[in-house]
Order: sequence, then structure tokens, then C-alpha cells
Amino acid sequence: ITDMPQLRMLWKLATLMYIHTFSGFSWGAGSSAYQTEGAWDKDGKGKSIWDVFSHKRGKIHLNDTGDSSCEGYYKIKDDIALMKDMKLNHYLFSISWPRILPSGIKSNSIIMHYNNLINMLLENRITPIVTLYHWDLPQVLEEKYGGWQNSSMVNFFNDFANLCFERFGNRVKYWITFNNPWSVAVEGYETGEHAPGLKMRGTGAYNAAHNIIMAHAKVWHTYDAKWRNKQKGMVGISLSADWGEPVDITNQRDIEAAERYVQFYLGWFATPLFHGDYPQIMKDYIGRKSAQQGLSSSRLPTFSPQEKSYVRGTCDFLGISHFTTRYITQKNFPSNRGSSYFTDRDLAELVDPQWPDPGSEWLYSVPWGFRRLLSFVKTQYGDPVIYVTGNGVSEKMICTELCDDWRMQYLRDYINEMLKAVKDGVNVKGYTAWSLLDKFEWDEGYSERFGLYYVDFGSKNKPRYPKASVQYYKRIISSNGFPNQREIESWKRKALETCTSSNQLLAADPLIRHMEMVTEIVVPTVCTLCILLSAVFIMFLLRTRI
Repeated sequence: ITDMPQLRMLWKLATLMYIHTFSGFSWGAGSSAYQTEGAWDKDGKGKSIWDVFSHKRGKIHLNDTGDSSCEGYYKIKDDIALMKDMKLNHYLFSISWPRILPSGIKSNSIIMHYNNLINMLLENRITPIVTLYHWDLPQVLEEKYGGWQNSSMVNFFNDFANLCFERFGNRVKYWITFNNPWSVAVEGYETGEHAPGLKMRGTGAYNAAHNIIMAHAKVWHTYDAKWRNKQKGMVGISLSADWGEPVDITNQRDIEAAERYVQFYLGWFATPLFHGDYPQIMKDYIGRKSAQQGLSSSRLPTFSPQEKSYVRGTCDFLGISHFTTRYITQKNFPSNRGSSYFTDRDLAELVDPQWPDPGSEWLYSVPWGFRRLLSFVKTQYGDPVIYVTGNGVSEKMICTELCDDWRMQYLRDYINEMLKAVKDGVNVKGYTAWSLLDKFEWDEGYSERFGLYYVDFGSKNKPRYPKASVQYYKRIISSNGFPNQREIESWKRKALETCTSSNQLLAADPLIRHMEMVTEIVVPTVCTLCILLSAVFIMFLLRTRI
């Protein structure tokens, strides 16, 4: 791949620094409930599919769970102080559906938690962007109805969303129905890597996605009919998508394969919401393979004419989460070898070994793909309002080094490409760094860290420590982009200067943890022993006198 002169030239052109600043642009950071809140069984919270899944041995790296995670449920003030210091314009977070069921949000503690979070954000001039579903389906709905395989989820989710609009909608103006439904469908019901861990190859992902799309549309219509005039808010969806680039840009089969890659990824959900039906290429490929397998109908569900009209146009803004890119080439998968979402696409994914890969095994830094994806969205879906709802990079290590120069470089390069896309005319209104804190990373547990802030998960209080990227991103926010080359280069130097003091604090943390252990375990144990010995001594004295 890297020997191709065209691609080498494209790489050089695409990675040139673009000096530009913007006004009216919103900068933020994000999180999700299960990944950060902890308090998994407090205040009447019901179990989620992730509570159950993570408690099964062997499902999560090192058998980690989100039971306590960052203890974000109890640290609202602390975390908002971090956001305020960074001068964030918005904060993207999710409301936990299982906290609402079975208590039905009657718990004063639950009402107080989300009210406090929203109110404190607004008091600090930080706009709340609220996700209704970030993967934590109530377990009771999975057990009783089969979760997103069942169309009854459409009404259940609508009831939950309507309750949130009623309770919080007077202050929340940006609602996201689903975060990354691709992962919910594929990794939850196709590969089984994520909760609920089902492997319904060839059908599970498509059925789940269909019900999710219908659920999104119903919630949008509910808000439109019942709440929009009163609350003046917007309802969108957050879709994740890697960019697919042809291995050989002169080969028509590779070009078509790369198109399929993006359509099976982003288009699967976006095309129905903007155009009323699945991408034609999905219908053609899955329909043909289903017929070759002797099936009477396609494994891809169909929308009725009424449903097409119902789902079309149900997106006030489009959230895009993007992290990496793949090279794509044509590869045929015979239908007689079984079926799956992955074989239906007839393609292979490749990476360039020269791409930086500091963290997750799937995440390579390929910034030029970001600009191309954003341009694709503009062209395909009629220039929608776009909010980047997740972009960032992880490190895969036992992290005691807070000088994350690779993250600063990633932020610089990807934000640079986003700003180029804005200059191209793409209607991007905001950017969300993923994520504010290190947190539970699903099946990878705590082995991967995306946070701008390091969290010491080994300590009871889960202290936060700023990585160098905090200062770097803070300067991007204050400058609304990149003012000039000399100043940008100084940002990194100044950010790295903050690492020494932060690392010293982190190095002292084991001593603090030791003191916590002495206070919480040793001291009570000694006191108990003293009480027991005193009781024995008193009994001895009494017997002696008798």
C-alpha cells in the first residue's frame, strides 16, 4: 500500500497543518453512564445487560466490571470542576435507563442526581448533550422480551425517552437517542463480544438494527408532537463510522468495496433516517446471498411504505463518532459457508503498518480519513448539521505516565482535518473529545484508557489526574482552533511541563492508598481487638472478685 505513489502524495497533502480558527463552535468532552457512574446497585437501580454480562467470568479482560468504575455517580462536583477549568462549551453524557427501571424515576436520589448534574452544568455555562441509550439496556427487558430482537422495545424505549423529556427537557436542548447502534447490533447480537453476548449470525444484527431505527424514529416523533414547541430542543442520533479507503484507487472493484464498507457501517443507520430505506447496496448484497442460501426472503428486514415515510427525516442533527480508517479491497465470501454481517459485505480490511497505533488494537491514527468521512456525510445526506460526538485515542498499558504526547498529536491532527472539512463547507457545529475520564472500556475492562484525565481505579476515592492533553485541548478550545504555527508548537511544550507535577502526585498515590488502608482496615481492626481484649479483661476481674 505504502509503495503506491498516489497514496503517498495524498498522505503528504492531507496531513499538512491548516491554520484556522472559528467562532460559534462548541467544544466538549464525553462519557457514558455505565462506563463512569459506578453505584451499580444503589438507589433502586435495576440491573443492566452490562451488569449481568460483566459479572460472568471470562467475558471481560481480567474479569473487570463497571460496578464502581470512576464513581462518577458521587463525584459530579469534582468532574464539573474539571470541565469548568478546561472551559468546555458542552458535556455529552448518558442517562442510565436501568436507574429509571424498575423504580420509575420515583427515587428522589435518582431525580436529584440527574437534576444536579444538569443544573450544575448550566450554572457553569456548559451545555448538556444527553444520550438516552449508551448500551445499558435493563436486564429485565432482555430476559422477558429478548431485548432489541423484539419490536416491543420500540414502545418501551419511547416510554423511557418521554419520561426523560418530561423530567429534564425544560433544561436539555440536545438529545441523542442512541450512541453507536452499530456496536449494539453487531457486537451484542452478531459476535457476542458485548452484552447481551448473543451470536445470532446473519440475522441478529439486522433485526436489532431495524428495531433501533424504529425506536429512534418513534422517539423523534414523540418529541416533535409533544415537546418541541414547549422545550425548543433537538433530537438526533450518534453514529460511529470508520472511513474506508480503496487499496487501489484506480481499481473499480476496490472503489466499490470501500463504498460498501461505509454503507454497511454508517449508511446502514443514516440512510433510513435521511432517505427512508436501507442503502441499495445492502439490500442487493444481503438479498442475493439470502436467495443463494435458499431463503424465501432477505435476512435484511424491510420497511413498509408507511414505515419508510415514518423514519425519513427524523434527525435534527447527526452525531458522528470517528476514530480510525481502513484500507478496503474486494474479497468474495461464498454463501455456502454460512452467513454473517461481515461475509455479506464481500470485502477485506487492511491497515498500513506505518500508521501509529498507540492504544486499542483496532485504533490507528489516520487523520485524513476524518475529513473524507465528513465530506461523504455532507454529500450523501443533504448537508445535515453535524456534531462530532466522539473522537479520541487510547493507550493500552498500565499507565503511570501522564505525558501523553501521542494523544496531543492525535487531537491536533484529527481536529485539523475536521477544521479543513468545515472550510470545505461541511456543516460541523461542535467537537466532543472522547473521553473526559479514563473509564470502563467494555470487554477490555480497564486495560485501555481514552481519558484526558487519568483515573486511579485502585484507589477507593478514584482520584483524577490531568494528562498533558488536558492543557493542550484547553488551548485549542480557548483559541477556537489553531491560530498560528509558532503558538501551536508552544502548546505542546507547555502542556508537557505540567506532567512533572502531575506525575509526582500520581507517584504519591500508592502512599495515599496505603494510608487509606490503614485508616479503613487496620485501625478498625485494632480497635475491635482492643474492645474484645477489654471485655475479656473485665470478665476476668469480675470472676476474680466472685
